[in-house]
Amino acid sequence: MSYPKPAPEYEFEAELGLPEPLPEDERVLWQGAPDRSALAARVFQVRKLALYFVVMLALRAWWLAGEGLSVGAFAKAFAPALFLSAVGFGLMLLIAWASWRTTLYTITTKRVVMRIGVVLTVSFNLPLRQIVAADWTPMKPNDPEAVGSIALRLRPSDKIAYFHLWPHARPWHFKHPQPMLRFIPKAKHVATLLTQAWQQQTGVAAQGRVESVDRSASPIVSGRPEPLSA
Repeated sequence: MSYPKPAPEYEFEAELGLPEPLPEDERVLWQGAPDRSALAARVFQVRKLALYFVVMLALRAWWLAGEGLSVGAFAKAFAPALFLSAVGFGLMLLIAWASWRTTLYTITTKRVVMRIGVVLTVSFNLPLRQIVAADWTPMKPNDPEAVGSIALRLRPSDKIAYFHLWPHARPWHFKHPQPMLRFIPKAKHVATLLTQAWQQQTGVAAQGRVESVDRSASPIVSGRPEPLSA
């Protein structure tokens, strides 16, 4: 599993992705980062943005061609639009890359840690006992190696502001924001590890199976979006 190196703000990390050393009775089960291409395409919509700029530039070129300009005049009139489009698209690519570069997810035997943030890097510590349910959303349900996302539903009293999490939050869940491990490779395997760790930590048997895949969001531990607890 490949993931970004520590961001400059976290060069003092006691352990990669963790703000402090783990206790002796706790160990890391998995670490990873979002798939760079999926994050850029699905969250920052770089493909749609590229199409938008192509269409706008084509319309600009078509309009200028109708003016009967010389080649030199055409290039001079077209250059600003081309430059601004390149700058806008480049900035979005940079933001997407920076978001990937500064993100690292960690699952231990007792918690989920999300190291996120471009301007201000922070770590969210989510004990497994505070997670009441989790939903696994695969990009390709029939591919066990596929990229997917895992949304964590916390207890109502344990709320993190949506905009503190974004883009690592489940889309459109503003009232009760759900931290989300977004577009991670081999998401089904990670979902299995998370389920097993949750069961061992809470002592409660998870409902259903990881293999349960229905609709767009498939609960890791239940056949329906129900709490983990029995």
